[in-house]
Amino acid sequence: MTRLGVATCWTALVVAILFLMAPIIVIIPVSFNEGSVFRFPPVGFSLKWYERIRNIDAILSALALSAQIAALSTATALVLGTLAAIAIVRGRIPGGEAIATFLASPLMLPGLVLGIGMLQAFRAIGLFDAWASLLLAHVVVTMPFIMRTVLASLSLFDFAMVDAARTLGCSYPAALWKVLVPNILPGFISGALFAFIASFDNYPVSMFLTDVRNKTLPIQLLNTIEMSPDPTLAALSTVLIVLTILALVLCDRLVGLRRMASI
Repeated sequence: MTRLGVATCWTALVVAILFLMAPIIVIIPVSFNEGSVFRFPPVGFSLKWYERIRNIDAILSALALSAQIAALSTATALVLGTLAAIAIVRGRIPGGEAIATFLASPLMLPGLVLGIGMLQAFRAIGLFDAWASLLLAHVVVTMPFIMRTVLASLSLFDFAMVDAARTLGCSYPAALWKVLVPNILPGFISGALFAFIASFDNYPVSMFLTDVRNKTLPIQLLNTIEMSPDPTLAALSTVLIVLTILALVLCDRLVGLRRMASI
């Protein structure tokens, strides 16, 4: 490739990255604005919008609900996703690759389609409780993250090591604990982080399943920005951005983003 071609590719890459990152980059300085409206570039510097987060009951209630749903759905998905990944890697079930693709399908479907489908399915079986509907839907959304990261951790694992541990005197549970668990633990933790973030930030599925009393944080933020927009929302968004970046860094340290993407 000529130098002109290389320069063109790098220029296109930089432009694409800036285009994708611009909304995130803009929201951070806006959160420190002294004024009471969204403005970029910001005027002055103030932390009052970060202090105001804890004084808005609706946001705190939505934050607690999102954290609760995310924690419970992640815990459930950890059990189901890990067992599914082990079964697929072991090759003890027919059509393992097809099952792995099917379990990852919630990541491929548009969120709106998935949300409408779940709403209709829950109503068809008589499930009208918003909290329970949110929990079940978020388990479906989060389980692919667990399965993929555990599959990544098990991609180079030799299950003959478990049999070797048993021949050396370990019981089957002890062999799993001493040999298998250390190998899947990085994927287990990073998958849990990804799943928690995916559940906590989910909007397209949650919007069909919430009600007046049960609003997740993304739904509440949308309602707030329509009624009384101010930099408090930018401050909360900045906090979420920082937490997401920290989770990604931790996942990269534990498993490696390149290894996860290869599954």
